[in-house]
Amino acid sequence: MDRPDLPLNALRTFEVAVRQGSFTRAAIELRVTQAAVSHQIARLEELLGAKLLLRTPSGLVPTDEGVALYPVLEHGLDAISRVLDRVTGKQRIEVLKVGVVTTFALGWLIPRLPRFEKAHPEIELRISTNNNRVEITREGLDLAIRFGDGNWAKVEAWPLIDAPMSVLCAPQIAAGLHHPGDLAHHTLLRSYRSDEWSRWFAEMDVPCPPVTGPVLDSSLAIAELASEGLGIALLPLPMFARQIETGKLAQPFGTTVSAGRYYLTCPSDRVQDSAMIAFSNWIRSESAVWVKTRD
Repeated sequence: MDRPDLPLNALRTFEVAVRQGSFTRAAIELRVTQAAVSHQIARLEELLGAKLLLRTPSGLVPTDEGVALYPVLEHGLDAISRVLDRVTGKQRIEVLKVGVVTTFALGWLIPRLPRFEKAHPEIELRISTNNNRVEITREGLDLAIRFGDGNWAKVEAWPLIDAPMSVLCAPQIAAGLHHPGDLAHHTLLRSYRSDEWSRWFAEMDVPCPPVTGPVLDSSLAIAELASEGLGIALLPLPMFARQIETGKLAQPFGTTVSAGRYYLTCPSDRVQDSAMIAFSNWIRSESAVWVKTRD
């Protein structure tokens, strides 16, 4: 294939800009001025005849054309880097960036990571946590673990583990709860998923009382308030098994409701490299073993 004018410098600049999310951070990584980054992007857009990036108050956002170009470009640059390392005899360390909802990271994943690191010393795993709101490409991630129903646009999702929701509270409060109706006399802590309490009461065949407790976007914060006796929580039971075992939280009722499960996700147009495949295979195997031991 004839490539008379392949703008390699501009393409690399575009890849860094998307990954960093701003011209300023891209300039720092590339050790050039912000104006130089802007110039390279403008040159690439002029050459392609398409807008690739939009500047927004929250940072750079790729257009549809930019979204299509980025994964192919990133994969190509990584492939070139791997070949160059082999040619020069360098040991290749692959960096894998995974975004993880904080509850899953602390409640399940992090205690198991030493096994992955031992099995794959060639991979440097970088975990960043979030409150279940994540944009993989925008945030420069390779993969993301999130909670939900698995139906995310332009995303391939592999189920990991179910996370049934159950009522959890401080042990001293649990001792006074004998019927679901008793919950009406307590503060019911809420997450951003507004229908959780109504679904749990429906499962118990009991009318749901007015739910007016504070809304928090972190299950860890909800669990902390509940353990201090400041409210009653509805939480993903498997993620708080340690707190239940140590007596920090108690489960007054055995009933659970399903609000979703944890998934490993990747943009559907992303070409997976060896590090992504290794992590995907490992975590799916780990989750399968975990599920089997609980059956």
